[in-house]
Amino acid sequence: MVKRRVHVAAAAIISADGREVLLARRPSNVDHGGLWEFPGGKLAPYETGLEALKRELHEELGVEIRRAQPLIRIHHEYSDKHILLDVWQVHDFAGEPFGREGQAVRWVPMDELVNYPFPAANLPILRAVMLPTEYLITGEEANEARFIERLARALDEDGVRLVQLRAKSLDEADYLKRAEQALALCHERGARLMLNGEPSLLEVVAADGIHLTSDRLMSLERRALPEGKWLSASTHDLRQLDHARRIGCDFVTLSPLRTTPSHPEVAPIGWHDFQQLVERAGMPVFALGGMTRFDAHHARAVGAQGIASIRDFWK
Repeated sequence: MVKRRVHVAAAAIISADGREVLLARRPSNVDHGGLWEFPGGKLAPYETGLEALKRELHEELGVEIRRAQPLIRIHHEYSDKHILLDVWQVHDFAGEPFGREGQAVRWVPMDELVNYPFPAANLPILRAVMLPTEYLITGEEANEARFIERLARALDEDGVRLVQLRAKSLDEADYLKRAEQALALCHERGARLMLNGEPSLLEVVAADGIHLTSDRLMSLERRALPEGKWLSASTHDLRQLDHARRIGCDFVTLSPLRTTPSHPEVAPIGWHDFQQLVERAGMPVFALGGMTRFDAHHARAVGAQGIASIRDFWK
């Protein structure tokens, strides 16, 4: 049976203070009735995703989009159809949203989104909404005081809110000691900390999640993390992206987008192929490899969650 293909534009409408997102409840007489979703609707013939979104939000919520940018594109297979969710993050709009078609709408705090039931196709959108657009990977630093100084500067001056503790030069005992210090610093600033290592590290340090190397990723057959923890991974090609999706990673880095001084022998992916891979990922993807903040808008435009970097944040 040939499945029908449905292209839907959806909006993650963020409050002015960045703490809440607007949800709508699906009517009880439609598929997935009673579940919550990000508002939007199907594209009409010859509409772009953004054109459809502007029309749908006016019809459904009575608001006018002033500024929006791509957030994530999700392909999802149901038994009878193939859904493409073209999701935009709305930063500025005019009007006070309300359910013009009688549907319930509600502003929901970011940290309460996990308590709401969504259609399965919406779940990667939840991750994208809750993640920042910048991912700091810490550089090597033997001196503890300088490490703390650098991390504090990234959190306080650069506003970083997602950190991966990468410290290949440390043994396990020193790594765990540094992880405790980094975790305290991150949580004081409202940032999340990912540990680069085995999932068992979370039994010792109550960090927010684990980041897997590509080798660790490919050795795992299932997601083995405590409830409420994030799982991310390093990926470099479609095979690794597919495996990350299969075991339930929440997000990944994809590299190298450009040639880097640390791995000059590795051929870069380039923006074109990067966009093709992101389209297939089905989860938030951070562009890694020669990235700076000047690349952030370009990365978002081709479907990335944002950029990951060592050098640009680890000053």
